[in-house]
Amino acid sequence: MDQKRFKQEVLPLRRQMMIYAGKFFDNKEDAEDVVQELFLKLWYMRNELADYNSIPALSTTIVKNLSINKLRLIQRETNQLDESYPTDEELLISERLETKDQLDHVMQIMSQLPGLQQSTLRMKHIDGYEVEEIAELTGSTSEAVRMNLSRGRKRVKELFLNLEKKYD
Repeated sequence: MDQKRFKQEVLPLRRQMMIYAGKFFDNKEDAEDVVQELFLKLWYMRNELADYNSIPALSTTIVKNLSINKLRLIQRETNQLDESYPTDEELLISERLETKDQLDHVMQIMSQLPGLQQSTLRMKHIDGYEVEEIAELTGSTSEAVRMNLSRGRKRVKELFLNLEKKYD
């Protein structure tokens, strides 16, 4: 993959990856560090990117792993500074990891939805577009977008609850 194609296909993922990385951290700087590291990793593996089915899915996985590693590093540094590491902070990291797992499940479920529902949900909840913007981009009406969002959310909720029951 040459530099021009990399800029066209990979760099537009920045906003989506910043939102995803931001779910792990309390400050924007840590999320920014993770996303920069993501792009560095993708750049070094640019010649193998064609072997992957989905660069966004690969990017999400890399961001998740980098974020977990960074959280562990932060935890280790905090432990070295204060041997009596507060249980509340340990729980916070555990909750973040659980939330991350749940988000991964939701993303996996979303990938199983019909194309239009999947695209509409991604545009609304991941890319942050408003209903009117989605309607304009898809050449649809606002009502149709709302209907797809409603059906998609209902299906995701249904499958997610079934998945959660399976793991309980």
